[in-house]
Amino acid sequence: MNNVAGMIDHTLLKPEATIDDVVDLINEAKELGTYSVCVSPSMLPLPDEVDLGDLKLCVVVGFPSGAVVSEIKAAESARAVAAGADEIDMVVNLGYVKEHDWDALEYDISVVRDAAPYAVLKVIIESAVLTDEEIVGACKAAKASGADFVKTSTGFHPAGGASTHAVRLMKQTVGEELEVKASGGIRDAATAKEMIAAGATRLGLSSSRAVIEGF
Repeated sequence: MNNVAGMIDHTLLKPEATIDDVVDLINEAKELGTYSVCVSPSMLPLPDEVDLGDLKLCVVVGFPSGAVVSEIKAAESARAVAAGADEIDMVVNLGYVKEHDWDALEYDISVVRDAAPYAVLKVIIESAVLTDEEIVGACKAAKASGADFVKTSTGFHPAGGASTHAVRLMKQTVGEELEVKASGGIRDAATAKEMIAAGATRLGLSSSRAVIEGF
């Protein structure tokens, strides 16, 4: 856990965020040594004068509800990658999960995978609103669809964010083939340590400085 900064997607997804806020986010991420910055798709392409340095650029898709036509998510992903995104964090259609329509869910993920074949694809399942059975089903669909990560939460759902129970169950389901990103409500080092111990290898944080300093 010594290099926790290297596990962090330093995140700014407030709807009212401006490009100046994103520039500040990038500068802070470089100072802290985080793995990436995660921003909204409308922020791309970044201004020419912005230097990401070693940072990866992560962009959310179908955010935050996931209730977006799958082909629109695919187009959003393709545009983001063309504008410089290295990683795509897509929100699944939670209605498909609640209906246990796993074929529809796999399609929802697969079209994004096909639209951004070389990007790291993280699949947000909004675990706090799901039963254990639904968490397992969503993770299996992500695995079958060629995703690289499953991710707990957007951080915007009223049901809540990441839990150690969800992270542990997600990791047990995907095994070594996929990684787990814990996101939503992680604001201190103690919580971050619990998520890492449960199996998370990436953390989505807006409170990155506080967490890093806590370590």
